[in-house]
Amino acid sequence: MKQISSLNAALNEAGDISRFTGRFLSHWFKPRYEVAEFFRQCFIIGYKSLPLVGLTGFIMGLVLTMQLRPSMVDYGVESQLPAIVSIALIREIGPVITALIFAGKIGSSIGAELGSMRVTEQIDAMEVSGTNPFKYLVVTRVFAATCMLPVLVMLSDAIALYGCYLGVNIRGDTSFNLFWTQVFDNLAFYDVLPAFVKTFFFGFAVGIIGCYKGYNSRKGTEGVGRSANSAVVVSSIIIFVLDLLAVQITDLLGFY
Repeated sequence: MKQISSLNAALNEAGDISRFTGRFLSHWFKPRYEVAEFFRQCFIIGYKSLPLVGLTGFIMGLVLTMQLRPSMVDYGVESQLPAIVSIALIREIGPVITALIFAGKIGSSIGAELGSMRVTEQIDAMEVSGTNPFKYLVVTRVFAATCMLPVLVMLSDAIALYGCYLGVNIRGDTSFNLFWTQVFDNLAFYDVLPAFVKTFFFGFAVGIIGCYKGYNSRKGTEGVGRSANSAVVVSSIIIFVLDLLAVQITDLLGFY
């Protein structure tokens, strides 16, 4: 019975998230457009996340290169290290790891912020004053998260490749021009496009889940903590599910 009730709760929440997403889509194109708030959220969500994303990308590229080197030396293909690491980073590791970091930072932040506004009745006050809180709070944040994550992923990939360059030169001697020539000679358009497209869906998922959890927060300050925590957990799960679907779709379309 407990498992059935848990399943029912999960299905009910999935339905609520779907209705919340439909409400977002219905408000997206309707005026009034909160342009100033959108750009403010882009600054908060994108620019202020760059140091963490950049540091993660650098360590990711450096560590992956150092971990792969011994195996590639054993097989005598050490010269292919830049190509293999770059393909792994661009196709899969970079977008997914960056999206998970983004979910941990931005998903929890949005959930906690909107949750605190809900339990302190600030959202109710906006409704009474004639302001559309859903348009101002939710639409701007979801749209900003959708737009900013692809930019962060591109920057993270570039920084990760630089970390890879340093990793290659820790025990080797590869010139800067040769390294980037090996990287771009082995990357193709079909490596970049699917990875770039799916980051929009990752960003949308993080934004919509964070806003849903915060906007529907209850039970005072305890509910705010739960909203922030569950926003990260659910966003991370959805990122993995979306990534699995993206891999299957790109495989069916013949990209890989």
